[in-house]
Amino acid sequence: MDIVAARQLARALAEQIGFSAGDATVVATAVSELARNIVDYAPPGEMVVRSIENGNRVGLVLVARDNGPGIKDIARAMRDGFSTSGRLGLGLPGVRRLMDEFEIVSEPGKGTCVTVKKWITRRGR
Repeated sequence: MDIVAARQLARALAEQIGFSAGDATVVATAVSELARNIVDYAPPGEMVVRSIENGNRVGLVLVARDNGPGIKDIARAMRDGFSTSGRLGLGLPGVRRLMDEFEIVSEPGKGTCVTVKKWITRRGR
């Protein structure tokens, strides 16, 4: 239920600040993937979604943070097909492809923090 609520809130904020319906769906998908990782691997955790500005650019930043077991091998976790759950292994690599900026920091035994940004694409500028 928390995943659905996070997805809906992120989509609403994305639309409110001017993302296209398609890009709002991309943001919602990224939120779903990041929230699912927290629920499945490292509860409890938190997700922060907020609007950002950088010069003439407007966008969203998503921060997914947990105090779980951490990721031992980030490079391996970022490869398509890697999964510790037996699923497709597209979560983190997929989020990286969907978003404009991606950063992951993890320490085994202390948790993981993923920060991603999506900027509004303005045509004709």
